[in-house]
Amino acid sequence: MKKFIRLAWAAVLSATPLAAAHAQAAYPAKPVRIIVPFSAGGIVDSVARLVGDKLSTMNGQPFIVENKTGAGGAIGTDFVAKAPADGYTLLLVSPSHAVGPSLQRVTWNPVRDFKAIAGFGIVPNVIVVHPSVQASTMAQLVELARKSDPPLTYATAGLGTSNHLSGELLAQEAHIKLTHVPYKGQTDALNDLLGGRVAMMPLTAALAMPHAKSGKLRALAVTTAKRASALPDLPTVAESANLPNYEVGTWFGLVAPANTPAPVLQKLAADVERVVAQPDVQAKFASLGMELALQTPAQFDAFVAREYEKWSRVIKQAGIEAN
Repeated sequence: MKKFIRLAWAAVLSATPLAAAHAQAAYPAKPVRIIVPFSAGGIVDSVARLVGDKLSTMNGQPFIVENKTGAGGAIGTDFVAKAPADGYTLLLVSPSHAVGPSLQRVTWNPVRDFKAIAGFGIVPNVIVVHPSVQASTMAQLVELARKSDPPLTYATAGLGTSNHLSGELLAQEAHIKLTHVPYKGQTDALNDLLGGRVAMMPLTAALAMPHAKSGKLRALAVTTAKRASALPDLPTVAESANLPNYEVGTWFGLVAPANTPAPVLQKLAADVERVVAQPDVQAKFASLGMELALQTPAQFDAFVAREYEKWSRVIKQAGIEAN
């Protein structure tokens, strides 16, 4: 796999060498904006500022992070979709990029209107339950859910969040009923889970594990396709509950408007590869709970397309209507 990724990056960086060399010399000639469609201080913002600072140093031009918030990320995304496709307005994306069009009426499309620069990696959720729940494995939780009347409740940070999608996909793949209890954020949801007012939650690993280690919650599985390197003893939902199609996580990447010149995209992809190779960047990503998995532009474009198709199907099946 690593050899394949190296070859893929080599193919990207060797394409149109004269044009790419020109872009290397001419771009960027002025400050570049990285739009974050969420408020400052969150993980999306943290990833953008880390990468932006490194790109600024590397290029001798500021890569300025701007937070354009609202409508679950749709406002900032719309801004970039309509921006000039010249490489000077970029977008830091997360799952809302692929999920948003199925939950809201927007004019942009994540596949049609954007081109990838790179995918960075994924932060797993951990399925945690209150200690009063009589389940020590995902298989036991699924069996408990099949027998529960009323259905087991699960807390989330809100409609369309990674927590919500984790729970909804579990219900569909395991053919069980769960009751979604949305909150205004993970902190509010976590407080009610700790108090036993809800049964379970697909919670960001960094928030889940301290409470699991203290015994206040019980961790059952990670939601990603592979075990988390920081939690090697915790199985995946797919393996623990025999649900091979189950995979959810909070992923991150950098994209540009669709018609951005290929040489500019190639230069940015090469720069990002160099940024991600730096040990301090890798350490920071790890501190955010991210499983680093650099994706080439072609790989990340394909990944976003799969995510868009997948969640469109899940949301339609769940009967969740666009606002």
